[in-house]
Amino acid sequence: MTNAAHSPFEILARYERLSLAHASDTPENLEAPGLWRGIGYRAGDRTFVSAIDEINELLAVPGLTPVPGTLPWLLGVANVRGNLVPVVDLGRFLFGERTTMSERTRLLVVRQGGGNVALLVDEVFGQRTVDAEQRSHAEHEEDPRLSRFADDKVAVGEQQFTLLSMNKLVRAPDFRQAAA
Repeated sequence: MTNAAHSPFEILARYERLSLAHASDTPENLEAPGLWRGIGYRAGDRTFVSAIDEINELLAVPGLTPVPGTLPWLLGVANVRGNLVPVVDLGRFLFGERTTMSERTRLLVVRQGGGNVALLVDEVFGQRTVDAEQRSHAEHEEDPRLSRFADDKVAVGEQQFTLLSMNKLVRAPDFRQAAA
């Protein structure tokens, strides 16, 4: 086959057909039984992982507008593609320790009732996969500041991650009430 004999459209259509033919088994490979996928991150001295489907997106920290009359862990609101999103310092909310801004500081955007909320974290490690064996060796989370949002801690490689439920966090009454 020579490129001169086919139009660019025909060539692209052929590439698409070939690509789709080879992609047919991809979902089974991605959704392997016994695997749980999450996003790893750090808040303060603790490392966490939350289900990948609980985090809508990761962002660099944009400019923040303070909101008067709120608790210190609500840093303000950010304009995220035309939507005002409240920004919560996760380390300060959980541990009372303010997150120090650096080039690694990121926002985790999480859906909550009525919109989104962004959680400021010290750094994001990226995707982490936890298999059934790792989950079977999980330790119970003993820290009372975390146990209402997290059940277990798992070892992934050399690191210990607390499995933090974003759904439990954003539904907590004290998280939803940021007025001072």
